[in-house]
Amino acid sequence: MSHALYALFQSRCPADRNKTLLEADDGHRVTYAEADAEAARLARLLTDRGVRKGDRVAVQVDKSARALCLYLACLRAGFVFVPMNTAYTADEVAFLVDNAEPAAVICRPADESVVQGIAARAGDPMVLTLGADGAGSLADAAAAVPADAPVVDCDPDDLAAMLYTSGTTGKPKGAMLTHRNLAANGQDLVDSWRFTADDVLLHALPIFHAHGLFVAFHCVLLAGASMIWLPGFHRETVVRLLPRATVFMGVPTFYTRLLAGEDFDRDACRSMRLFTAGSAPLLAETHMAFQDRTGHAILERYGMTETGMLTGNPYDGERRPGSVGVPFPQVEVRVCGEGDRPLGTREVGGVQVRGPNVMKGYWRLPEKTAEDFTADGWFRTGDIGRIGDDGYLSIVGRAKDLVISGGYNVYPKEVEGVIDDRPEVLESAVIGVPHPDFGEGVVAVVVPADPAAPPSEDAIVTHCRQHLANYKTPKRVFVVPELPRNTMGKVQKAQLRETHADLFRA
Repeated sequence: MSHALYALFQSRCPADRNKTLLEADDGHRVTYAEADAEAARLARLLTDRGVRKGDRVAVQVDKSARALCLYLACLRAGFVFVPMNTAYTADEVAFLVDNAEPAAVICRPADESVVQGIAARAGDPMVLTLGADGAGSLADAAAAVPADAPVVDCDPDDLAAMLYTSGTTGKPKGAMLTHRNLAANGQDLVDSWRFTADDVLLHALPIFHAHGLFVAFHCVLLAGASMIWLPGFHRETVVRLLPRATVFMGVPTFYTRLLAGEDFDRDACRSMRLFTAGSAPLLAETHMAFQDRTGHAILERYGMTETGMLTGNPYDGERRPGSVGVPFPQVEVRVCGEGDRPLGTREVGGVQVRGPNVMKGYWRLPEKTAEDFTADGWFRTGDIGRIGDDGYLSIVGRAKDLVISGGYNVYPKEVEGVIDDRPEVLESAVIGVPHPDFGEGVVAVVVPADPAAPPSEDAIVTHCRQHLANYKTPKRVFVVPELPRNTMGKVQKAQLRETHADLFRA
């Protein structure tokens, strides 16, 4: 029996392969049969041009149906798919190409000359182009190629994809994800979220990230469902199309933007059965406002590039604001203290996980891989959390975001929660910056709910003193129009720390 992820997808294909896999906003449809044929054609093209099983294929292209088929082609032929963020600069692309050593690089037509130069300095991999409209040298070359590439047999631990982490604490690292990793996690999600062939997913996420590529797309394929395929999140388009969908997956920013207009209401959500949120923490206020407006409780889940999805609030049962729920069926989660000592419930410590979903390791970084895994095989996520008596996991913050002020640990999320309780605050980010007396000083960066009536620094500090120990209270508060975020909505605290690094220095 083949362990290739593509073979698993084929086994879940609808009996009627002319069923729509995806429909673009302009009405263009791609059936399961057409996607399978296009994947076979692209796999044949790349194979004929010398790409072999286990070779990396690096991709920086805009979201399109053909880009999705290119991913399927790599799975079909046993190549390792390496997606790159479309916002990456030439320097960032050069680092990834040099590090991954791909046999082929697929880029946007406008980037071809730059990528050709990068490729020439990195072993000269083949360069092909693919535009947002599906055109380019890749499509031109594949047009005359037969759709006859076989599904290459793969072992469970063969690499299927390699995604690079954000690199906020150093150079990006390639997380090696196997066919077993992706299959196990996809099956957990389909089962836990009750996906069926009747579902229609409104897909507005990018596909260079695990959220849009694995979480969303794999659920559809493993259930034989369909997608409405959008190039990105456009609020009015999403509101217009929601009545035709049953599932929507988003980052928290999507939900705050949906709530910003009165046209988003219960009627707009009349056909929906599930909204999920991930990639960044969902504010409890957003969760409650969404439920009040629509009658739907957003299902928040927790995962990371290296592991796929780890925990989620239950499909049936309480979807608790501020919690990321309980482990998925094949996942184990524990919270540990010093020396990887497991802690009891309600104790705060490092979150560690284990299961068939956890990556094989970091590409060509055996020391870093060994550092992030315990002796008994648990992966250290780098997150700080606690598990309640009922098994629900709450994430307190990232270990690297922990602030140590005067020798005391300050967990930013705790302080942010207190600040966000203020009605004049939309959201906040708490960081630590160098302080001559305390080692680090707590600083809050706040976005006002009403830009015309921002909160004062004194009001925020006074409020925090009423609810927090003095060492947790921000020493300074800054009001800004918005927080810096990456493309998946995560607040870039490293950028904030850099901005305020000299605040307390003489």
